[in-house]
Amino acid sequence: MDDGADLVSTMHKERRDLLKNVIGGTEETTTGVIRLRAMAADGALNFPVIAVNDAQTKHFFDNRYGTGQSTIDGIVRATNVLLAGRVFVIAGYGWCGRGLAMRARGMGANVVITEVEPLPALEAVMDGFRVMEMKEAARIGDIFVTVTGDLNVIDQQHFEVMKDGAIIANSGHFNVEINIPALEKMSKEKRLVRPFVEQYVLEDNRRINLLGEGRLINLAAAEGHPASVMDMSFANQALSVEYMVKYADKLEKRVYSVPEEIDRQIARLKLDAMGVQIDSLTPEQVKYLNSWEEGT
Repeated sequence: MDDGADLVSTMHKERRDLLKNVIGGTEETTTGVIRLRAMAADGALNFPVIAVNDAQTKHFFDNRYGTGQSTIDGIVRATNVLLAGRVFVIAGYGWCGRGLAMRARGMGANVVITEVEPLPALEAVMDGFRVMEMKEAARIGDIFVTVTGDLNVIDQQHFEVMKDGAIIANSGHFNVEINIPALEKMSKEKRLVRPFVEQYVLEDNRRINLLGEGRLINLAAAEGHPASVMDMSFANQALSVEYMVKYADKLEKRVYSVPEEIDRQIARLKLDAMGVQIDSLTPEQVKYLNSWEEGT
């Protein structure tokens, strides 16, 4: 069971002697799934892996509601900043970015989205957010959060035009989404102004505040996702491990999606736990939905 594909990649690169004992794996994160698919495409993956992150009961809830809430929680705990009226720049409009944008707007922030992919960028526009390049957003933003899984998303060219007092944080990946070495090189002074807040003073005396050393702010300065959303992710992990044990000998060495029935089972269990009842189709309705004779 992996989070970020660190364990799998380390085994493949440094501890290949352990591979013979592994029948399969599961992966929890978007970044990890991307890495695993790259390994599979290169023929480097030595056992099947189930992409738990891609389950609807994972990314719709853990990524969107969990990351959205816990990221805001981490930023507020670290800074005690008022979000209302601030320009809140979010790099990336995947499920984590969507959830964070929703929560930031709910707190009264003016949300700006930056993206590299046209479809999520278009979705952000249709969701009512301003979308622009980071080089433009850097000039107007008060708070910046990266949720991309890539490196140097906020870079030297962006630091050069940021407002005095800008706050920057990461909630997507390792501490590489923000180019911290570039920021340090540009700075004449660095000081810890609050727990989890390092203030970099640039040559022109502008101050840029880095939260949690650029690491995941919802873990560095807060408590991560609430258990009441992580339960679905862990249920996906447990049921996917059970599935892997049963069927690993029939699976190829590639990345698989969580079986739809596991997704549906977890959704049913979660609704039951919340005391929510839903309707069921009648036999007549099932027959109608599966027929073609009756026209449109």
